[in-house]
Amino acid sequence: MKLPTRLLATPLGVLIASSCAAAAPPAAPTPAVGTPMMSAPAAQSVSATAALVSKLTQGRAARGLDNNHGFTVAQQHPGVQGTQVVRAAHTYKGLRVFGSESVVVVDAQGSIVSESASERRLHLGRGAANRLGAATADFRVKPSMPPKTAIDAAVGATLAAAGPDATHVTPPSAELLIYPVMKSERVAGAAAKPEEELNALDVQDVVDHYELAYLVRTRMVRGDHPYYHDTIVSANDGRILDRWSALQTVIGVGKSQYNGEVPISTTFADGSYRMLDPERGTGGTYGAMAITNANGTSNAGKMYTHTENTWGDGRQYIRGGSTLDANGQTAAVNAMWGLMNTYDALKNALGWHSLDGKNTATYIAVHVNTAYDNAYYSDTCRCMFIGDGSSFNSLGSVDVIGHEMGHGVTAATSSLVYSGESGGLNESSSDIGGEVVEAYARAGGKGESIPLNGNDWMLGTEIARDGQPLRWMYRPSKDGSSPDAWSSSLKRLDVHYSSGPNNRMFYFLAMGSKADKAGDYYSKYLVKAPAAMTGIGTDKAFRIWFKANTTKFTSSTNYADARAKMVEAAQELYGAGSREAIAVQRAYAAINVGADVDEPAP
Repeated sequence: MKLPTRLLATPLGVLIASSCAAAAPPAAPTPAVGTPMMSAPAAQSVSATAALVSKLTQGRAARGLDNNHGFTVAQQHPGVQGTQVVRAAHTYKGLRVFGSESVVVVDAQGSIVSESASERRLHLGRGAANRLGAATADFRVKPSMPPKTAIDAAVGATLAAAGPDATHVTPPSAELLIYPVMKSERVAGAAAKPEEELNALDVQDVVDHYELAYLVRTRMVRGDHPYYHDTIVSANDGRILDRWSALQTVIGVGKSQYNGEVPISTTFADGSYRMLDPERGTGGTYGAMAITNANGTSNAGKMYTHTENTWGDGRQYIRGGSTLDANGQTAAVNAMWGLMNTYDALKNALGWHSLDGKNTATYIAVHVNTAYDNAYYSDTCRCMFIGDGSSFNSLGSVDVIGHEMGHGVTAATSSLVYSGESGGLNESSSDIGGEVVEAYARAGGKGESIPLNGNDWMLGTEIARDGQPLRWMYRPSKDGSSPDAWSSSLKRLDVHYSSGPNNRMFYFLAMGSKADKAGDYYSKYLVKAPAAMTGIGTDKAFRIWFKANTTKFTSSTNYADARAKMVEAAQELYGAGSREAIAVQRAYAAINVGADVDEPAP
């Protein structure tokens, strides 16, 4: 991280730091406030999954696709009211088409309730949907080089940046796939618009051409710096086509650094207490949620144990001291309290269990490296790593923990690609989660709804030694680098800056805006009545966001697509024409995504 810029850089970045018509009409609006949304953890049977793939395959001709197109189920997780959400990757001649997929909600009988899709496959093959012609009518899927050559190219790129002594955390892998190279085009009617007047709905991403390529996943470390990357390498000539960071971040008594004396859940066994929470999560590395002691290394280390069930001294870790005494335990208290509140907020308010919705336990490692100004989520272990800070205080504040665990939720659902606009939405989703968890924790960590107050709408305030937060949700540009609204240059920004407009959208959706042009809560894009839009509260706003991210977003969702899916989610939860659905339209209009609309009279 470059501290002067206030950017949560690639590792710390992950702190705060993968269309089709619906098959059935939207379900009737369901009670939302104080009502868990998701079902108990479950999964489709093998036969039900095969039947769903068969149904999807039968629709190829209607979409203008030939028989070389197919589907493969990538993952599934619980949905609302007994439904399941199935994510099916689009394939061509057996290879996955990167970023092209269907998100299908099915009921208990296996019927399709809704389908949301990213269609980046249409120009492959001899079907009527192909507008690129002969060049892709019989796209060749035989590589000209083996996967090892692609891995060598990706590793070489990392070594060039990290240095020759970087080592692998996990062995690199390479997946042969079809990579759509995208370009932006203006929609009809926007051709003559000046660049500065473009709205997000004035442009669309379209396929320019396809490349046969390897997706190479490398997870390396040099000293205290992780270098996790996904790299697209041409399978024909070894060129690097694209590359992006893959780093996303018995009741005892704990004296926490930021929240005073707090209850923490521990386990007693063999004469000592372990920082292992038996009430939240199952399976995983430790069988339940746990906190481990990296003890100044980049490894997770051993689980915290103690002869007494009182932990920590509530003070910033003193560099060079023991990580096991009361002062060293404080970081573990911070982490466990954040983990417990994040788990409880998702479960009690939404019915979502742990990171993956299936109640799989995760863990957090503290005291990572020495004076480490970083925290991140790792997809190699589906766990979090928290540093003690140097320019920062210990990075285990509750909003940071909520942020990092939010990356785990996104990884298990929409898997938003950590680059361009989708990467900004990925970061924003975690920022939203961090603020939601902070509000829930400050209100006592109980109840089936997210409180309206309690958080500060600023990320990382507590960890900042100079008192300046890392990000301002209500006015992202206060950091000097994040934009307040969408523009055509957004996709070229670092994802920690391109998250800014969506953060502001969520603030306006929850809390509303103001008409004072000189204030931080004003948007020039709100031109309908009233001039200050009305918020719907954090609970409803988060339910809409969570439903869209987990049941509608695809890995390539951009700002325009996010708006459309958010409107759909609001309509399904609260009804077409509802104040909530109108608020979503206004909140996105406030960041230059779509047109503004009038609010209904009170």
